[in-house]
Amino acid sequence: MRIRIVDAFADRPFHGNPAGVLLLDTAFPTDAWLQQVACEMNLSETAFAHPLPPGGDADWALRWFTPAAEVDMCGHATLATAHVLATNGLATGLIRFSARCGILTAETAEDGTITMDFPTSSLTPVPAPAAVDHALGGPPILSVHDTADHVGDLVVELADEKTVRELEPDHAALRAFARRGVIVTAPAEDPSLGYDFVSRGFFPAFGIDEDPVTGSAHTALAPFWAERLGRTELTGLQGGARRGLVRVTLAGDRTLLTGRAVTVVDGELLASPPAA
Repeated sequence: MRIRIVDAFADRPFHGNPAGVLLLDTAFPTDAWLQQVACEMNLSETAFAHPLPPGGDADWALRWFTPAAEVDMCGHATLATAHVLATNGLATGLIRFSARCGILTAETAEDGTITMDFPTSSLTPVPAPAAVDHALGGPPILSVHDTADHVGDLVVELADEKTVRELEPDHAALRAFARRGVIVTAPAEDPSLGYDFVSRGFFPAFGIDEDPVTGSAHTALAPFWAERLGRTELTGLQGGARRGLVRVTLAGDRTLLTGRAVTVVDGELLASPPAA
């Protein structure tokens, strides 16, 4: 089986967020085998997909695994999967995926960008948990919002871009926090540079200390910043040492996520799944 590593939300190699992509001919093998492959890849997510019979609501079944667990929704690995399908002639036009979070779509434009349609996350204001405040090192927190179940992150608003960039969280302390992850965010210091807000994402409970670019988190960041900036079309810059841009369009209960992707590794997986 061919297995690929794709840099998502990037226009050149070694930028954005790498994801593994494994396309299967038939139904998913055991969960244990999928988890072993994801652990071996040791990327923030590895996507597994197989084609579905024609005439249904979706064209491909899609699942995502971190090195430690399966997740409900992943943006950058969906982008990576759509990129592989489009560039290898396995799908054209609108691609429909059936996933744990519902039906997701991805469509490649003539300029090579891929736009995905994801459910918009809800945002519920909550007090700043003392554990998170401690784990982040005590920066001034302006607000904290809980997100919908399929996202499962806390969105923590900080004062400015500099604070977000210089943050050095205690990952061990965050690992004990019973959520998917923590997203810290702030407005862009200089929007003329091509982005409106910044963010970083920490997911140590799922085996990922920091995720460079988290597409699913932008389904919460889109409504968060649309309300504050008064626009429904925005661009976010996410990451610490490694970064990527996500264009977002808020369309009510759906959020469109747009980015680019590039394949950096195309190899062969020699470990076959167990026989049914």
